[in-house]
Amino acid sequence: MRSPPTPGTNGIAIVTVTAYALVWLSGMAEAADILGGFMPARVSGYVLPGALPVWITPVTATLLHGGIIHLGFNMLMLIFCGRMVEAAIGPLGIAILYVAGAYLAAAAQYLAGPYDLSPMIGASGAISAVFAGYALLYGKPRGFAAHPKLGLAVNILWLAAAWIGVQFLMGLAFADLGMSIATAAHVGGFIAGLALVRPLLLWRRRRIA
Repeated sequence: MRSPPTPGTNGIAIVTVTAYALVWLSGMAEAADILGGFMPARVSGYVLPGALPVWITPVTATLLHGGIIHLGFNMLMLIFCGRMVEAAIGPLGIAILYVAGAYLAAAAQYLAGPYDLSPMIGASGAISAVFAGYALLYGKPRGFAAHPKLGLAVNILWLAAAWIGVQFLMGLAFADLGMSIATAAHVGGFIAGLALVRPLLLWRRRRIA
């Protein structure tokens, strides 16, 4: 059976890859990261001349990546999970989920370090929201067959706890290698996905009913 068309997911992937290619060809990747990445300290009042307005950087940060491996892994996750999620919530739904994930990821990163001058780049936070949607829509719920709402609540808490644990362990592993990942952003994006995917599913069903 052919999978339904997924213009939302495909469009996000095409725009992201194109942006990476243009930045790479320009030879100004480091400058682009500083000017277009999300920098928590800017929300706290740090002024960076020439940078994009801070309110848009949670989105522009998703278009910037630290290398082809970083980009490739994110796009693999986006396409694999995004196409399935979009089949359920539609193109507009996946766009809303992705952007909301980007902003919630930035908010979580800000709360983790409001005066951090390191620009956060990459689509991992937004994709964490999509992955959460995929896990919630297609994952196997916990027990409690007699109480489906309780089963759903336990499933959400289980997914959130597991994702936070994985991100914490990844943060420790990368720290040992002298590298850093935006663990808080990944957690924030994931929580956004858990919170939004079912309302978006119900909203789409009402729209097409």
